[in-house]
Amino acid sequence: MNMKDGNEKLTLIIGGTGFAGGALARTLLSNGKPVRVMVRPGSNTAELRTHGAQLVEGDITHAADVLAAVEGCSLIYNFASPFRSAKPTDEYFRAVNVGGVRNIVDAVKQHHVPRFVHCSTIGVHGDVKEIPCRENSPYNPGDIYQETKLEAENFLQDEIALGLPAVIMRPSSMYGPGDTRMLKLFRNIHNGRWRTVGDGSAWFHPCYIDDLVDGFMLCGNHKEALGEVFLLPGAEAVRLRDLVTAVAKSMNVAPPARSLPLTPIMIAAKACEFICRPLGIEPPLHERRVRFFTNNRNFDGSKARRILSFTPKVPLKDGLRRTAQWYFDNGFIKAR
Repeated sequence: MNMKDGNEKLTLIIGGTGFAGGALARTLLSNGKPVRVMVRPGSNTAELRTHGAQLVEGDITHAADVLAAVEGCSLIYNFASPFRSAKPTDEYFRAVNVGGVRNIVDAVKQHHVPRFVHCSTIGVHGDVKEIPCRENSPYNPGDIYQETKLEAENFLQDEIALGLPAVIMRPSSMYGPGDTRMLKLFRNIHNGRWRTVGDGSAWFHPCYIDDLVDGFMLCGNHKEALGEVFLLPGAEAVRLRDLVTAVAKSMNVAPPARSLPLTPIMIAAKACEFICRPLGIEPPLHERRVRFFTNNRNFDGSKARRILSFTPKVPLKDGLRRTAQWYFDNGFIKAR
């Protein structure tokens, strides 16, 4: 089949019902670009339909589904990834994060697609040992999600060396209207229940979603992007304690003054995972959640700035304010 629309270049987004892929899809569609989104059966596609996306059902772990979705496309973005919880098995993480990328590469080769942009993660660097971290800084994955993302990157790098027209991007922690991953942080600060674990000195480096979409599009269109790996960090890195204060200010509440000791909380988190994960139960406390308070995330965006002219424009205080307002407007946080 050939589902390409006229002579206009068709972009396929895999993982387009998620926060990042959905934001890119809406932007491209609002700019009049034809977009196809591969969605899993049962996905919530109402918003994509409203914006005029072409939808095709499929599973990234099924080669035939990927091959059909890729046909007729000139640009492929992959944002697919399992949700980071205790429920997916290690095998499923590998099937999606590695096997899915292999399926896309095979389809790109068969259909001679001019460009494939893969969204990896800053997590391949884990708790960064070089501050600020650069694209060639040491890898330090800390869990199965990050390990399989790195495995996929290594595979792609080998394929790129053989001529695959691909780009690898590592966005820093994304946030903004439409995202609920930072909701717990905002909500608990707003209701006075937030407790920082440890001293809050770890670095955190967020990037507002509108800035990231600009970076995604540059990776998809800039002639010098092919074959490269790019970190896409936000305008500024902050200490975690300063992030908490800034979030409180965005909602006009007092910043939390109390904290919790790190060591007993980490022991409790490891015990919860040890007990819950074999049972497929979501543990009330993750080691990964505790490492939010300890892992350093501070990144150098000079390569993307030099090659792509990627320059984040949204200051942290403005992005946090817009995000907080979206939470209020949509009832996720009740105004006092």
